[in-house]
Amino acid sequence: MEACEALQVVPASYFLRHMQNSQLSMMHRGLGPQGTKALAVPLVTNTSILRLNLQDNWMEGMGGAAIAEMLKENCYITEVDLSDNNLGDYGARAIAGMLKENSTLASLNLSGNNFTDRSAEHLGPALITNSKLQHLDLSHNALGERAGQNLGDSLSENTGLRSLSLAWNCIRGRGAVMLANGLGGNIFLRTVDLSFNGFGKEGAIALGQALKENTVLEELNVSNNRIPPEGAIHLAMGIKVNKTIKSLNMGRNPIQNAGCYGILKSVQENPDSAMEALVFTDITVNQDFEDLYTAVKEMFPALTVHRGGRVGAFKKAKA
Repeated sequence: MEACEALQVVPASYFLRHMQNSQLSMMHRGLGPQGTKALAVPLVTNTSILRLNLQDNWMEGMGGAAIAEMLKENCYITEVDLSDNNLGDYGARAIAGMLKENSTLASLNLSGNNFTDRSAEHLGPALITNSKLQHLDLSHNALGERAGQNLGDSLSENTGLRSLSLAWNCIRGRGAVMLANGLGGNIFLRTVDLSFNGFGKEGAIALGQALKENTVLEELNVSNNRIPPEGAIHLAMGIKVNKTIKSLNMGRNPIQNAGCYGILKSVQENPDSAMEALVFTDITVNQDFEDLYTAVKEMFPALTVHRGGRVGAFKKAKA
């Protein structure tokens, strides 16, 4: 109440009622920078809240910095959702500073915060320092080619992350290659979502190489990445020797039947394959693929393949 008075904001009765709970969820409350600052003050010494959800409060960089300062002191909160808060590069810098000091946070959602390549310059080094954070969501931002390079360098040295989402960003070209290289060197990540970027042929080639080296990754999503058939064939070379990947999503890429066939063939040629699900959403395949799938299914009965339909499936049957 004192903090609200000092900052001239209306106290949130919801917070007063729930400040002793283990989970505090204050989404879409329009806290803004000032309201967030006021909220951060009592959270510094709060020992009951373990999960904090402040999604969509337009806290901006200043509010983000207040939460970051609070998390430097609070050693009880393990999960934080700051998605859709327009934190920007200023907020990213503050969050990065916090990650270098905080040793209790296990899950952090920073989706939809207008982060750019400059944000990655701060977040990258923080991911090398921090070994406690296990789940990080950086989807729906504006991370581009330089961000891919920065994060790639960090991922190869990070020893904490188990899942990472970089979906809906602008990672392409050299950045995509560097990010893939970083994944190859990481020995902790289990789940990676790279959907809706622009990995293209070069990125797919690098991912194929990463899958040859990586021995822990279980789920990879590279749907909607403008990957051509040739890129899929290179990625398949990694699948051919990888022993851990269980789920690969290649949906909505222009890999055509040839790309789908190549990937399925590489599963067939890998006796140690752990593959359980291949996703080729909206990619039409032909009878050759269906015949191969039938053969592979005998080797790996648990394997499921989602595809976009079969060429000629709608032709009228001859009288």
